[in-house]
Amino acid sequence: MIKVLPESKGNILVLGAAGKLTDQDYKDVLIPRLESIIREHGKARLLLDMGDEFHGWTTAALWDDAHFGLSHRNDFDKMGVIGGPKWVEWGLKIAELVISGEIRSFSSSEREEALRWINA
Repeated sequence: MIKVLPESKGNILVLGAAGKLTDQDYKDVLIPRLESIIREHGKARLLLDMGDEFHGWTTAALWDDAHFGLSHRNDFDKMGVIGGPKWVEWGLKIAELVISGEIRSFSSSEREEALRWINA
């Protein structure tokens, strides 16, 4: 499950993730919101807060993520992740090779720092 968090505003989209992210999460929430931000502001800033209840992606959601990221590789100012399993950091290293914007990961205890960063 993915939900839009209240810290979202303007070109900043802050999402909370729990359980396993699905194709529907991408089609119903993430992709429409990001496309709207990109249309309105040119570039997006995305921060994904992966709480303790995050358990990864379905195969279809991984495809959605990769496809959207590649299609919009120049449409992000910043992209960050808070918490999550260690392997998510490895995924961000790969994303750094493709996405033109700044990419960072933060530990769960660095949530306030992550919010300052995405807003700066």
